[in-house]
Amino acid sequence: MADLTTSWLGLTLRSPIVVAASPLSRDPEAIAAAVASGAGAVVMHSLFEEQLAHEQMAAHRFLDARTDLDAEARSFLPASEVFAIDAGPYLAELDRLRRRVDVPILASLNGTTPGGWTSYAKRLESAGADALELNLYEVATSPDETGAAVEERQLDVVRSVVGCVRLPVTVKLSPFYASVPSFVRRLEQAGARGVAVFNRFYQPDIALDELDVDRRLVLSTPAELPLRLHALALLSPTVSLSLSCAGGVHSGLDAAKAILCGAHAVQLASALLLHGPGHVGVVLAELTRWLDEKGYRSSAEARGVLDLSSAPDPHAWERLNYARMLDGWR
Repeated sequence: MADLTTSWLGLTLRSPIVVAASPLSRDPEAIAAAVASGAGAVVMHSLFEEQLAHEQMAAHRFLDARTDLDAEARSFLPASEVFAIDAGPYLAELDRLRRRVDVPILASLNGTTPGGWTSYAKRLESAGADALELNLYEVATSPDETGAAVEERQLDVVRSVVGCVRLPVTVKLSPFYASVPSFVRRLEQAGARGVAVFNRFYQPDIALDELDVDRRLVLSTPAELPLRLHALALLSPTVSLSLSCAGGVHSGLDAAKAILCGAHAVQLASALLLHGPGHVGVVLAELTRWLDEKGYRSSAEARGVLDLSSAPDPHAWERLNYARMLDGWR
């Protein structure tokens, strides 16, 4: 039977299947079931800096409004400057997970300011996270800010976080860069230990009847996987970072494709929300069966076999293949 042990971010995992950031990590029993089914690591749901700031400002406005309207309010309401809503609940969730499972746990941080990123990163490290996943989730809306400026700001964030913690840091990217390989190389130079491709932007739809924005969550499907495979195949031979595939993996065969393209770890979220945490075992059984049938002694042996430098036809990952695919549409 193929050995599924893998090294990711300097951590030794029992399998390459990782529970991705999702609401599932709020449930310690569900996470325990995923780990019992073979998951090698867990990424917690994201801590959003701007959400915490929004909650703090809302609490301050509530208190300040009442003290301004009621002269006696100051006798029983705390001053707004001492009323803080912060990362405490998230840190408590991290502690519960650490006590419940025996696999590495990554904290997921989605920040907006360098100071906020570093402040929360230090607290997550102190709370016992084994690594950090930074989500560079940013929507550029100003026509006056160039793509180069956005990238430089994001690199500054990564440098700041890497410089303030001893934990391995992996960066979860969006696909919206003019050159993903170039930006990833710069992330490596900034001190990142890994990259996850790709963050799923939950794009709002339009509710025509209500004339409003529809914010319902749509889970991933395997149709999203090829975008990740292409990025992995290009990155695998060009950087020494740990690579993970995030989005579109629903089966063991999907996981095998990601590994062949260079993934060290494969993150599952939508598949587990759809089928339950025990689906990890189904994915691992199918992956193991495929590795055995192909004669691979381990998942590590299969890693990168079809990346840009190793594929029988490297042009399949390049522009030339576009015309060939159009010719074969029938």
